[in-house]
Amino acid sequence: MNLSDSKKKLALAGVVCGLVAACLAYFGNPANMAFCIACFVRDIAGSLGMHQAAVVQYARPEIIGLVLGSFIISVATKEYRSTAGSSPMIRFILGMIIMIGSLVFLGCPLRMIIRMSAGDLNAWVALIGFILGVSTGAFFLKKGFSLGRAHETQFASGAVMPAIMVAILILAVCTPLLKASEAGPGSVHAPLILSLVGGLIFGAFAQKSRMCFAGSIRDVVLMKNFDLLTVIGGLFVVMLVFNIATGRFILAFGTPGIIAHSEHLWNILGMYAVGFAAVLAGGCPLRQLILAGQGSSDSAVTVLGLLFGAACCHNFGLAASGTAPNPETGEIVAGAVPMAGKIACIICIVVCFVIAVTCKREKTK
Repeated sequence: MNLSDSKKKLALAGVVCGLVAACLAYFGNPANMAFCIACFVRDIAGSLGMHQAAVVQYARPEIIGLVLGSFIISVATKEYRSTAGSSPMIRFILGMIIMIGSLVFLGCPLRMIIRMSAGDLNAWVALIGFILGVSTGAFFLKKGFSLGRAHETQFASGAVMPAIMVAILILAVCTPLLKASEAGPGSVHAPLILSLVGGLIFGAFAQKSRMCFAGSIRDVVLMKNFDLLTVIGGLFVVMLVFNIATGRFILAFGTPGIIAHSEHLWNILGMYAVGFAAVLAGGCPLRQLILAGQGSSDSAVTVLGLLFGAACCHNFGLAASGTAPNPETGEIVAGAVPMAGKIACIICIVVCFVIAVTCKREKTK
């Protein structure tokens, strides 16, 4: 069941995950989004009432499926390991930083790749920042950065995040307690069953292939190992073919309706913060969800940081807006990053440097 021991298997995993994303896009997920960890976690935060942005509130089954898919496959293949204790509060902060950077850019690394495959030149610009951020994190890894060792805990401890996801699913399906958008991105989604199954498949293949967008670049920088880029490449090619075949490929900056903006500096800095924080935390947002599913309480704390960061972004006006037509005049309004979001992004980068400098591997006596 190991998909990470050859480039062919990694490419296959990327193709399968790409097909899942393509199906979700075809059957109703927002244009040029398909599958975005940051946006979907943000929607879940809204559904739980953590923020009041009415257009981005929906308990996304894809996120639930990711965690449960990872949990099920790791238990089935005896890779489940309940661990905790590696600087949890720092990981919570890093989760917040990853979310803030993502919502300044308007997407996580997964969505960046999907936007790139649809011809969004803003995403290609943001890739520069992401690579620089990951490279900065890799530099500090070589200098001895460490959040400390995680330790074995009871099975039930690692199963808390999967249990929370099951609870959210039950609340969404069986009760009217969770909020759901009636307009905007939160109201645009594929059918629930398809989204859940898609998440389960994506989660299982991501767990077996060790898919990580930050980790793939980190491995190139540190070890000249290109293996993990293969799975990303497989996903990109599938989404590129899908976008061309369905007429969704538009090579341009600032295309209305795709939830993106053309403030290049902040696209770069937003993804710089994401890449830097992801390396320090040990994985991109997708990888954090997968690790939380296979028993890591530390990654579960990072996921909670993502949720809290999403709430902060919309409660305090940090999230960028996408280029879109004015509903009253029809005039195209350029997307932008608010001043509060710019300030928050700079603070996040500074905090990453502080964490990178102050958290060192313990010297053996």
